[in-house]
Amino acid sequence: MKSYVSWKTFCFVLLLCIAAIPTIFTSQDAHLHHWAYEGKEGPAEWGKLDSTFATCSMGHAQSPIDIKGATAADLPALKFEYKAVPLNIIDNGHTIQINYPAGSRLTVGDKIYALQQIHFHHPSEEQINGHASDMVAHFVHSDTEGHLAVVAVLLKQGTENPQLAILWKNIPSEREKAVPVPGVQVNVTNLLPSDRGYYTFAGSLTTPPCSEGVTWFVLKQQSSISASEIAAFAKLYPKNARPIQPLNSRKLLETK
Repeated sequence: MKSYVSWKTFCFVLLLCIAAIPTIFTSQDAHLHHWAYEGKEGPAEWGKLDSTFATCSMGHAQSPIDIKGATAADLPALKFEYKAVPLNIIDNGHTIQINYPAGSRLTVGDKIYALQQIHFHHPSEEQINGHASDMVAHFVHSDTEGHLAVVAVLLKQGTENPQLAILWKNIPSEREKAVPVPGVQVNVTNLLPSDRGYYTFAGSLTTPPCSEGVTWFVLKQQSSISASEIAAFAKLYPKNARPIQPLNSRKLLETK
């Protein structure tokens, strides 16, 4: 009888341990996939946090970069065809992001990219001749094969930006939950400067997993943003910009 009770107890404990395994791995995976802009999970450590983030430290075409010494070239114009859409906004824990439905696109020569989302960094991640802007808006696009193209619009302190005023007014109070805003429309064409000249280079995502193969277009002319609009974003994200990455052997071109 004594041995039976011991065996029964052993089996019960074993079952509890097996049941706990998924929870242990889930917790570990969640921790490994967490990242930040400072501290032990900051940019210098991204490549070590998870195997899927390895490119962050091992890649050779990483973004952002300091743009200097670009070669002038005959480059195709950027053709923006963005539509007014109902606002869908999320504070994802790293930035404020505007999700865009199908129907808006960017055409560059014979390449067509669909606009997916727009998000913001403070200060700007990209630098021009060693100087960062107050903020930057990243317009993320993809083609039908999944290739990414990002347009960076540098934002400089000046007059109020009416489009940003609408976005900031509707930032959700709860993080990590996309919120459709009834009755509010957004057209991010209004965030673009009048001059669409640009720099272009091959790069990566500026956040984990830092995937490469991203085509970057950084507009030369900056758009305006007010001091209060900068402060409102900085209150949420004082610094959410990845440090500058080496250019290595990449070509850096600019429109004439």
